[in-house]
Amino acid sequence: MRMVDLISKKREGLSLSRDEIQYIIKGYTDGTIPDYQMSAWAMAVFFQGLDAKETSELTMEMACSGDQVDLSGIKGIKVDKHSTGGVGDKTSLIVVPLVASVGVPVAKMSGRGLGHTGGTVDKLESIEGFKIELTKEQFFQNVNEFKMALVGQSGNLTPADKKLYGLRDVTGTVNSMPLIASSIMSKKIASGADAIVLDVKVGAGAFMKSLEDAKELAKTMVSIGNHLNRKTVAVITDMNQPLGFEIGNANEVREAIEVLSGKGEERLTKVCLTLASHMAVAGQVYPDFNTAYKQLEEVLNTGQAVETFAKFVEAQGGDPELVTQPEKLPQAKYHINVIAEQSGYIQDINAESIGYAAMYLGAGRKTKEDQIDYSVGITLKKKVADEVSVGEVIAVIHSNNKEVQDSLDLIQQSVKISTESVDELPIIYEIIE
Repeated sequence: MRMVDLISKKREGLSLSRDEIQYIIKGYTDGTIPDYQMSAWAMAVFFQGLDAKETSELTMEMACSGDQVDLSGIKGIKVDKHSTGGVGDKTSLIVVPLVASVGVPVAKMSGRGLGHTGGTVDKLESIEGFKIELTKEQFFQNVNEFKMALVGQSGNLTPADKKLYGLRDVTGTVNSMPLIASSIMSKKIASGADAIVLDVKVGAGAFMKSLEDAKELAKTMVSIGNHLNRKTVAVITDMNQPLGFEIGNANEVREAIEVLSGKGEERLTKVCLTLASHMAVAGQVYPDFNTAYKQLEEVLNTGQAVETFAKFVEAQGGDPELVTQPEKLPQAKYHINVIAEQSGYIQDINAESIGYAAMYLGAGRKTKEDQIDYSVGITLKKKVADEVSVGEVIAVIHSNNKEVQDSLDLIQQSVKISTESVDELPIIYEIIE
């Protein structure tokens, strides 16, 4: 078997066998297939695509290229959740304790953020003392006892994907749907879950800008999961404006606690309940989505979910009292109001631009080496379709530096006000099973 023949085969639009895909991934991982040949193959895939079987085989081979997590020591059906990311996306902080509180085991591995704000790991590390590194024994014990644990990703999880992604990034082949889908799903498969619920974001603040592309990605990932015997559901959700009111790290933890206490913003709560309901059904706690949604709403209102979150925080070294005393979370020195310059209705809040405004404050990373300031961020006071008066506060900047002009200008440019009333944006576009 020669790589040049497999490049030619894919260039002609022919399907590759399992053995051929295995040869490519193994050879590229161990260095016997050079970057220039893998680049040519990735470009051939970019133009010719992969069929469902090829995409599933590629995903499995990448998952098998490094460590695979064996979760058999955890009782029950293990359900994982993945979001394609966005601005103000603190859904994991809410969904995981919510489903854990009704008995669905979630053994989650999350990464750090690169870009607008921190990832789930960074947000949790804004809690003083919180430990993101656990031994295997502690990890399993926490999931068996509290039904949840969250740790950083293994250094040797899907090395083939890491290597291939780096190559795609510099060869113009990032935007290949089968390569995007297999990259995401290989990490989920390697993480050992029995079932997977995907939150596919769409809009200005998401990787997928169009609904058509989001649907294609969702369908491809669901197909991969089902081909590999993992019950998989994708929920396509809106990211044309930030999710919830808070953007940052500590302030997103505060907002997560509000939702878990039954006092959260409506759109954020709806997304979390939808994702959690599919996870609870996949975990066989409830027979159907509608039953799960109704029961989980009640769980939020009774305080059961926020109690689970407090136990989780304590089990991983953090202070559980922050649930009732959120002022214990890091606080910025300065709070600068952003004022509406005209009256009318909020027509648009560009999520991506708001994300960059938060990053300029120190809430995110431009490079992997950057340090995050957990206390800084942005609080939105208005959402799309809300009425606003001239001089009214539309956002608050939380900063440890008095000079925030770049962020202030970006927020004012990002929030469009119209004299005509506008409709609210949808929050759930489609569910794909």
